[in-house]
Amino acid sequence: MRIIFHGENAASFSQGFADLVGDAADIRILPDALGTEEDRQAYAQAEAIIGVKFDAGLPRPEGLKLFHVPGAGYDSVDLALLPAGASVCNCFGHEQAIAEYVMSALLSRAIPLADADARLRQGDWAYWAGSPDRVHGEIAGKTIGLLGFGHIGKAIARRAKAFEMNVHVANRSPVATSELVDRSFTLDKLAEFCGSVDAVVVSVPLTPDTTGIIGAAELAAMKPDAVIVNVGRGPTIDEAALFEALQARRIGGAVIDTWYRYPQAAQPSTLPSKLAFHELSNVLMTPHMSGWTSGTIRRRQQTMADNIKRCFSGTALTNVVREGRV
Repeated sequence: MRIIFHGENAASFSQGFADLVGDAADIRILPDALGTEEDRQAYAQAEAIIGVKFDAGLPRPEGLKLFHVPGAGYDSVDLALLPAGASVCNCFGHEQAIAEYVMSALLSRAIPLADADARLRQGDWAYWAGSPDRVHGEIAGKTIGLLGFGHIGKAIARRAKAFEMNVHVANRSPVATSELVDRSFTLDKLAEFCGSVDAVVVSVPLTPDTTGIIGAAELAAMKPDAVIVNVGRGPTIDEAALFEALQARRIGGAVIDTWYRYPQAAQPSTLPSKLAFHELSNVLMTPHMSGWTSGTIRRRQQTMADNIKRCFSGTALTNVVREGRV
């Protein structure tokens, strides 16, 4: 089995991978830019590739049996350019980490531990129990709105319910009310959905249909103290509309983990938007870290190793994006 890990992201999953797939694996780690003929030839001869992108600038691996994305999103993989015989799979395993990130962000807004600590170190008992002037918030009884109810949405819902929150869902296909879901909306009712919750969490993938799915109208419908959290893809929320709503303080704030601009080789240090989100005090900014934990790596490694073994033994794959054609 000639297995290629292509690029820095994919290489993160390579340590210990041989132990999971067995001795028959010939594993090579290639850089993002295939700068040598040897690297390009190795890529072209691969039978299984783990990578986050495929485009016309890469060698065509004619004997490829499996292209495995080491994550959920495959918008940078041009499926039409891959050999027809190659199956394409993705993997999840990040929902646990992202759900913890979301709950941590909501809890930190309600329970100001860092501020209480900083103040008390200066002798300021700002949050001391005993006076209504010093109360802080809680998330029990609040309503969380989940735009998208896939792996991530369901994981968040389970944790939100453990904190006694109400859960509203907006999804492309109808979602029945259940022990996890108190109210459900279809996507043509997004403004109503946004107005019904205290926190909107966006976890939908980026597609032509979801680009800008949260725009000025949806942001205007939010409660003035509500927060929006993006752990999906940056452009699912209209960049200018979000900035304007936050700058004018028409909403309570935002927690943004997925962005509009990312580092490139020529510009490794860059701000994540052309707009000055970094100057707004009502925004918590993180560098697309919510799903990146040791647990995520471990779970995804196992998924990819299992699929490679299935592929070479002729058994059914899991998490199939596209079946290879014989």
